[in-house]
Amino acid sequence: MNARQQYLDQSPLDIAQSLADQFALTAAERDKQGGNPKQQRDLIRQSGLLGLSIPKEYGGQGADWETIYQTIQIIARVDSSLAHVYGFHHLLIATVELFSQPEQYGKWFEHTARENLFWGNTLNPLDRRTTATKISEKEYIFHGDKSFCSGSMDSDILLCSGYNDEGKLLIGVIPTQRKGVSFLGDWNNMGQRQTDSGTSHFEQVKIHEDELLLNPGPLSTPYSSLRPLIAQLIFVHMFLGVAEGAFEVAKQTVQTQKAWSKSLVENAANDPFIQKHFAEFYVQLEGVRLLANKAIQTLQKAWEVGPDLNAEQRGEVSIAIATAKIAATNTSLYITQNIFQVMGARATTAKLNLDRFWRNVRTQTLHDPVDYKYQEVGEWVLTGKVPDPSFYS
Repeated sequence: MNARQQYLDQSPLDIAQSLADQFALTAAERDKQGGNPKQQRDLIRQSGLLGLSIPKEYGGQGADWETIYQTIQIIARVDSSLAHVYGFHHLLIATVELFSQPEQYGKWFEHTARENLFWGNTLNPLDRRTTATKISEKEYIFHGDKSFCSGSMDSDILLCSGYNDEGKLLIGVIPTQRKGVSFLGDWNNMGQRQTDSGTSHFEQVKIHEDELLLNPGPLSTPYSSLRPLIAQLIFVHMFLGVAEGAFEVAKQTVQTQKAWSKSLVENAANDPFIQKHFAEFYVQLEGVRLLANKAIQTLQKAWEVGPDLNAEQRGEVSIAIATAKIAATNTSLYITQNIFQVMGARATTAKLNLDRFWRNVRTQTLHDPVDYKYQEVGEWVLTGKVPDPSFYS
């Protein structure tokens, strides 16, 4: 039985859990090593989960957003780097669906579903170092560098971008092996160490016009501008998953520990101070789960409206996701920092590498400042104004 056949009779959530169980065995050590988790990425390929977001008419599973986000969350409980690149794969599929038309993306989706292809990200609209120069009626040259290219290494297809002479952002879809594309392998940050979020270089890379997403293009309609909201909700479920993973490790540890010497009980699980901490963790997690679920339902409703989605409906999704993002950010940072308070000094051993939970969310929560999510929600509360669409809101 090959790996793909192993998963034939399982639900996406069961498959995600099976993958998570395997990833958990090596997550702590791989985090120390950094680099590219090729073996684990191949397991994701073989699982069939890369086809979740592809519509059924193109050979995918056409899953709803709740299912997709839950699989991200399950993987994030044990390995947020893999959850990140896996989640971004589905983000890039959605980007293409939102920024182009079926006659263009159909062939990419069919190829992806048939071959279990992994999409990688070299988009980063804030990095303007890659230029897009038109060299003929139908051809462009992309040249320059892009930073924060999560999931680019070991990918099969890239979403790339460059700015033309008029300052317009052009987004293209190309094979990762296209001549002139290279990766510097320079990602060495304290967290998300196996996301390959370093620099990509485009050396006079030829891109045909039919590889550019021009109709309707980036963020050109309320519907197409759901893209950044899908991204933000990926982060919500990553943060929630990491917090749940840290919570579970702390819970299992405390249940086997003796209480502190001054305690009036023998077991740590019966210590009232320890119980108070776990109550705080639990209440915060429950709050994020409820907000995340509300955000998913709001997004799914908007997604089903399709191109007729209006600005008001899009704004409702934006506020729901921003609210969940604030809560998920605060909760994940709080829990991953404070698990040591309940587990004690032995939990700080480098062998366990339990600080990876905090390092990962601390790194990823800096993707875009949470202060601006507070500003967006606060402005909406006081004035009724919803956030203007951008690649981050």
